[in-house]
Amino acid sequence: MPIGTAKTHSTYIDKLKTQRKSYRDCVVSDSSTNGIEEPTHSISRSIGESFLCSDTHNQLLLKSGGKTDRERSRMPAMACSVDASAVSAVVFSGGPPGFTLAADPALPTPGNSFSGVPPTTTTITEPPLHWSPCLSAALYRIDRWGPPYFAVNSSGNVSIRPFGDATLPHQEIDLLKVVKKVSGPKSTGGLGLNLPLIVRFPDVLKNRLESLQAAFEYAVESHGYGSHYQGVYPVKCNQDRFVVEDIVKFGYPFRFGLEAGSKPELLLAMSCLCKGNPDALLVCNGFKDAEYISLALIARKLSLNTVIVLEQEEEVDLVIDLSRRLNVRPVIGVRAKLRTKHSGHFGSTSGEKGKFGLTTTQILRVVRKLDAVGMMDCLQLLHFHIGSQIPSTTLLTDGVAEGAQIYCELVRLGACMQVIDIGGGLGIDYDGSKSTDSDISVGYTLEEYACAVVGAVQAVCDRKGVNNPIICSESGRAIVSHHSILIFEAISASVSTLPPAISSLALDYLADGLTEEARGDYQNLSASAMRGEYDTCLVYADQLKQRCIDQFKEGSLGMEQLAAVDGLCELVSNALGVADPVSTYHVNLSVFTSIPDFWGIGQLFPIIPIHRLDQRPGVRGILSDLTCDSDGKIDKFIGGDSSLPLHELGGGGGGYYLGMFLGGAYEEALGGLHNLFGGPSVVRVSQSDGPHSFAVMRAVPGPSCGDVLRVMQHEPELMFQALKHRAEECLHHEEETAAGLASGLARSFNNMPYLLPGSASSVSCGFINNINGYPYYCCADDTSCNASAVEAGPGEDEQWSYVCA
Repeated sequence: MPIGTAKTHSTYIDKLKTQRKSYRDCVVSDSSTNGIEEPTHSISRSIGESFLCSDTHNQLLLKSGGKTDRERSRMPAMACSVDASAVSAVVFSGGPPGFTLAADPALPTPGNSFSGVPPTTTTITEPPLHWSPCLSAALYRIDRWGPPYFAVNSSGNVSIRPFGDATLPHQEIDLLKVVKKVSGPKSTGGLGLNLPLIVRFPDVLKNRLESLQAAFEYAVESHGYGSHYQGVYPVKCNQDRFVVEDIVKFGYPFRFGLEAGSKPELLLAMSCLCKGNPDALLVCNGFKDAEYISLALIARKLSLNTVIVLEQEEEVDLVIDLSRRLNVRPVIGVRAKLRTKHSGHFGSTSGEKGKFGLTTTQILRVVRKLDAVGMMDCLQLLHFHIGSQIPSTTLLTDGVAEGAQIYCELVRLGACMQVIDIGGGLGIDYDGSKSTDSDISVGYTLEEYACAVVGAVQAVCDRKGVNNPIICSESGRAIVSHHSILIFEAISASVSTLPPAISSLALDYLADGLTEEARGDYQNLSASAMRGEYDTCLVYADQLKQRCIDQFKEGSLGMEQLAAVDGLCELVSNALGVADPVSTYHVNLSVFTSIPDFWGIGQLFPIIPIHRLDQRPGVRGILSDLTCDSDGKIDKFIGGDSSLPLHELGGGGGGYYLGMFLGGAYEEALGGLHNLFGGPSVVRVSQSDGPHSFAVMRAVPGPSCGDVLRVMQHEPELMFQALKHRAEECLHHEEETAAGLASGLARSFNNMPYLLPGSASSVSCGFINNINGYPYYCCADDTSCNASAVEAGPGEDEQWSYVCA
């Protein structure tokens, strides 16, 4: 009997309702399911003779050996207390052909995909899910990696808690308001800066430094340690002038110093520490030549507390020779290669085969050389480095104890040792998992880290009868990671949609153009669907598609027919649940410039929408950047997911903003110029007691097209003159048009390489007009202030009055 009859159709609907209810009850009763899912699909077809097959989505997949939605679209566990049935009702992809999901009115309601089949509109009557910021905090793990600086406020926006746990409710900063104010047009009181944007929070930076100091002070006091902690900031983590100056200023009460690894870093450290605490250490690491060592000795002569750390054995000869010439008594340290090895990705610099440092044999030769020239009193510091992102205190304690043994041996050999520098390694919990077996997590707190270090050093020194040394660490990642947030905008999306309806006429036209083999696949596909052999459906659909592709390449099949086959096969894939439900969101960003560690070493950072977190995300997506490179995408996220829950673009008006968090270390310094995309704009935002809760203290537009061209040895001024001359030649009878084109070209050199928001008539670089049929640019001089810093004076935050410096 044809499927189109009322009796058969009614029986089909009743069967489908029963199957769906059974499956839903199974999902709700499964206490292990914290994901967000409610899959139900059918396959409905009319090919020549009418037929219709159905089953619930996951039952189809189980029959065909495919993965279920629970396996393919597993979401992070929910920490908030919500009703299990409500959680199970959340859907991340459109329903099957002919279904309306009452739980999600925002999702599309596809009709029947083929003619001749009665509409199969089954409404699932379930209570609507109330989404909340708390659910988003759990979904994106903000409640795990975010504390104490990041949270979701009642408006569904990410909020910054600048003073950590001590932040009062009225002191929290709404990140979306910062972005709107900074990127808004000047005519409405904004700064007119283009995205992408780095937002720095000096208050967070200060709190991180104070928290680290407090952790070590507590450990020193609780252990009865015989000396103190005195940290240094390795400027390689972020060499930005204001970051380094802030650390020197905030660290003044703690004698906090700087570490340099190259001559330019040494120069900036020297200049910054002129305003620092006189006792602050200036640790000189890295490979050194005569000029580097001379600079370090000059720093010593300028009364900076400078220590030259020997990384190679031959450096000691340069130090001895140059110190005599400059008549400077140096303070010398040695970097030791430990036997303790960090097994993770960041442990490559540790162990006997590490890149830096001296073996025990080399250290002994250095000691003999210094002793021979009467400079043993100059040897005062031992440095070692277990590796970045040390995952556990067990490994930390083992490495620090070995380093302390070497320290005590140097004391025994006659060195006037004062400081043990444990290097970097204090990790960041990027995903909030508190894991000890991960490169992006750590299984300890600041306090536990400090106690492990102090306890290990004290135990060895007390056993050897050696005075407890000053403990120094180079915890750059832990200090600067939290204070900097990268903001970027999704500008478009390639969203997976259901295939269009196929009429009987189109099907007849398709069948007429097929070869005998392809027509056989076509008929077998129809028969398999009627018998419910869903795995066989996929086989015949794939064969049919490949045969048609071959026909098209031979020129015997038209584009319309190939498109019809694509639609048919896509419908089968969607109905059976094997289609890819992940969308691609195109973002105004360069991964190579702003997140190079993701591309280079697979480092994961928390990336989330910074607003609309009071709304349930409706799709899953990956992020694709602006570069012409297949690697320019982000398709791995914290939690092990290969896609990110996202909202549909355009909701609520305005842009869709995402933020990358915990990226304040290394990313800016490592960024390249792939496709000549320069760095982002940068603003400094401090907490304020005014009506906005924050004040933008400084704003710097990102590099212009001309700036990045100069880096690659081009000369923008000469380039512009060549283009202007060509415009005058080509439009010599239309002087006004040529002048307009030249004006637009000049502004293009001064604008950022990234995309400008809005339509052509609202682009900030000017507006398109028309003279004698030719478009040209009229550019107002005050629409931007690229390459100029924007500063706000005291008390200006209420008026938002800014001027170009």
